[in-house]
Amino acid sequence: MQPNTKLLSIIPVLPSQDVARDVDWYRQKTGFEPVFQDNMYAVLHREHLSIHLQWHADTPEDPLLGGSVIRILVENIQPLFDEFVGRGTVSADKFIANTPWNTNEFGFYDLNNNAVFLVEGL
Repeated sequence: MQPNTKLLSIIPVLPSQDVARDVDWYRQKTGFEPVFQDNMYAVLHREHLSIHLQWHADTPEDPLLGGSVIRILVENIQPLFDEFVGRGTVSADKFIANTPWNTNEFGFYDLNNNAVFLVEGL
């Protein structure tokens, strides 16, 4: 029997028109510091909290204020992934292991086009 998955936290992913500008703003105005940053995405931490920023083109195909994104931090992701494959929520090829930002993760969209990602590591 596999151990149970433990849900740890939810991480907001906020839309950004300019990731570098917004990282500087968060650093100065909130004390959140980047632990990963490129032109499209940034991960900011302060104590045990995380905020992620994701660039959007602000076009009809990629609106700045489109569907929301949440990232749920978990421990022992594999049983949860297997459960979601069994439910038909995701296909078996949707698991992403060893990302450049040191996570294992998978995600899906709800009926309102909100993205939900389950993430192990960080």
